[in-house]
Amino acid sequence: MMRTPDGHSQLELSSFLRPPVVAYPRSAPVNVLGYLSVMFGVDDSDGTVEKLRNRGAQLVGEVVHYQDVCRLCYIRGPGGLLIGLAQELS
Repeated sequence: MMRTPDGHSQLELSSFLRPPVVAYPRSAPVNVLGYLSVMFGVDDSDGTVEKLRNRGAQLVGEVVHYQDVCRLCYIRGPGGLLIGLAQELS
């Protein structure tokens, strides 16, 4: 269980031991129907990516600008978990 920095929300990450997994598409692209991910807002996308890379995360694709509103990227963390990072641009 993770608590957000503001203390108002929690996020639970879990995995199931039974029944056995039938298919596990960890190499699937981020927009595959039914594929789950979680996204976090960050203040510094480049700095966050660098810190996470130093801990074994891998950038999926590249950090992109979305309509001059935010910078977005996806990383694969421990066990292949897909995590999105979004930095608002002002």
